[in-house]
Amino acid sequence: MELFKDDVPEGPVVSGFSGIGFRVGNRQVNGGLLLTPSNALDWFPPAMDNMDITSLAVILPCDPLPEFLLFGTGQSLVHPPHHFVREVEAMGLGIEVMDSKAAARAWGMLRQEDRQIVAAFMPLA
Repeated sequence: MELFKDDVPEGPVVSGFSGIGFRVGNRQVNGGLLLTPSNALDWFPPAMDNMDITSLAVILPCDPLPEFLLFGTGQSLVHPPHHFVREVEAMGLGIEVMDSKAAARAWGMLRQEDRQIVAAFMPLA
C-alpha cells in the first residue's frame, strides 16, 4: 500500500507498508519504528505486556517536550499496559493509541500541521 501527500512535512514520513514493516521515504524498516520530528529509527520493542518507558528511551525525553506520544499497537488495536500509560503521562505527555497503520497515517497528517509529537509503532505482524 502506498501513501502520498501533496505537501510533505519536514522530517520522516511513513510512505507505505510492506510485510511486517514500514517504508520511510525510500528506506524499508522491517519491524517496529520510532519517530521524532527529525528522525526515524528501527525499533525492536518488547512484547506488549512488557512495554515500559525505557523501551522509548531514545525518543523520550526530548526538547521541546512533545505534545503527545502516538503509539501504534501493531496489526490491531491493543490497549497497552496501564503502568506504561501512567509512565508516559508522568512525563507530562499525552498518549494516543491506535493500530500501527492508523498511527502511521495520523503521523503524516499531524506532522503536516507541524505538530510536535513523537511516535512508536509496533511491527505489523
